[in-house]
Amino acid sequence: MPNQKVSRREAIKAMGLGAAALAGGQSVQAQSDKRPDIIFILVDDMGWSDIGCYGGEVKTPNLDRLAQGGVRFSQMHNTAKCFPSRACLLTGLYAQQCNMSKKHSHFENCTTIASALRQAGYRTLMTGKHHGLDNPYDFGFDRYFGLRDGACNHFNPGFQRPGEPDPARKRDGRAWCIDEKTIEGYTPPEKDFYSTDYFTKYALQYLDEYKNEDKPFFLYLSYTAPHDPLMAWPDDIAKYRGKYKKGYAAIRAERNKRQREMGLIDERFPQSPPTHQDWNALTPEQQDKEDLKMAVYCAMIDRVDQKVGEVLAKVRDMGEEDNTLVLFSSDNGCSAEMVRSGKNSPWTGEIGSMARWTSLGGDWANVSNTPFRLYKNYSHEGGVCTPMIAYWPERLKQPGRISEACGHFIDVMPTLLEAAGAEYPKTGLRGEAIPPMEGESFLSVLDGDDWTRQRPIFWQWSKGKSVRAGQWKLVSWDGNWELYDMDADKTEINDLAAKRPDVVRLLAALYDEWWLRMKQKA
Repeated sequence: MPNQKVSRREAIKAMGLGAAALAGGQSVQAQSDKRPDIIFILVDDMGWSDIGCYGGEVKTPNLDRLAQGGVRFSQMHNTAKCFPSRACLLTGLYAQQCNMSKKHSHFENCTTIASALRQAGYRTLMTGKHHGLDNPYDFGFDRYFGLRDGACNHFNPGFQRPGEPDPARKRDGRAWCIDEKTIEGYTPPEKDFYSTDYFTKYALQYLDEYKNEDKPFFLYLSYTAPHDPLMAWPDDIAKYRGKYKKGYAAIRAERNKRQREMGLIDERFPQSPPTHQDWNALTPEQQDKEDLKMAVYCAMIDRVDQKVGEVLAKVRDMGEEDNTLVLFSSDNGCSAEMVRSGKNSPWTGEIGSMARWTSLGGDWANVSNTPFRLYKNYSHEGGVCTPMIAYWPERLKQPGRISEACGHFIDVMPTLLEAAGAEYPKTGLRGEAIPPMEGESFLSVLDGDDWTRQRPIFWQWSKGKSVRAGQWKLVSWDGNWELYDMDADKTEINDLAAKRPDVVRLLAALYDEWWLRMKQKA
């Protein structure tokens, strides 16, 4: 069958040669045909209910296919904020331990997934957002193209190009990296530039460039969508224009109904009280603007799904899909933050265009985070509970399963290291001593196990803090502790702090002990 696609590993096996034979001896590459390729796909500021397989009306057939053939987590968590989440994910440590808990900065006292996997013989590739002061090329990635900073204009992260409007931006000089080079104020020459498209384009180029290597790859594809500014291609916006004139309550109710019908949630996930305003109190002009904002936001997610489909098609074309572990997640809940003025550029264009910076706002964020309370920045579930899909056809035992295993982004690194058969390095990125990983591997979930984390999980960002131990979650935003039984009340509706002061004292003591250890950078 001359047209049959054969993977590089299958070809090596067919010739009766292993990597060691080709190399003339034993090496870490000798096991490469048994180790999975790994793709971690991260989106930015996306709510728990936005994609189809989590109840959303956004068309996400590629992510839905991953969910149908994989595992969906209903109790996976980030840190409620972009850069600490990304630090936890990459290091297996809390952001407080690696200098990334207060502001985006340089990594300290840590190693990264990329560094560990590269030492184990993986090709390590990254495109997209980092949100720190280090170039990912310097902490374990062989190739990198992307935004080193936080948010930027999706059509042009730099300065005005001839014949185009001035791109809306909050400040000048966003840092962009292309391998070892860092460019302050990167202005792409391509007029068809759009962040989601070009992060994918470079990812596909990297996969093609290294497709004949006898080594597995790790691809970290870190999209900035749907983080503001709300910007999308007109054809994508048109798919959703007018669909949100039903209003906040109607869309939220429809999502909640779908979530229950698909078995993602049940009576233990009571719908949280709405915090959005009354749609009927808005003027027709205001309703039209709100419809457009949500249409652009959803178009950005739609575009991500289209590009995820291209990456998955590439992996299938390489003959590698069955032995590729794919993880998909979001770095925090949907954002209610409003960016209202630009210091260095006028914002004069239409919503969704290059010349206009628009934020989604708290009303639609309340819908996006259905059924949870609150938003990005809060340690409540609306800020920290993230959709996560795990897909690995060769390993997965129960496709389509929904897992209630309670985990955190610090658990990603030990999971990927276990999947790759890689060791946690003994020293950090600069040769320094580093703490042991705080995370625990959840790889057994793919085998159908009911994985239970052995240690509590902790959160601290801004005024938010929390601890989760077993069924109990202690959480605060304004300094007052709230207590929730997460076995019965996963959306944090019924505060039991007054009824169970004994549990409050116990969990508060655990939090104080953890906080002291973090301050000491153990």
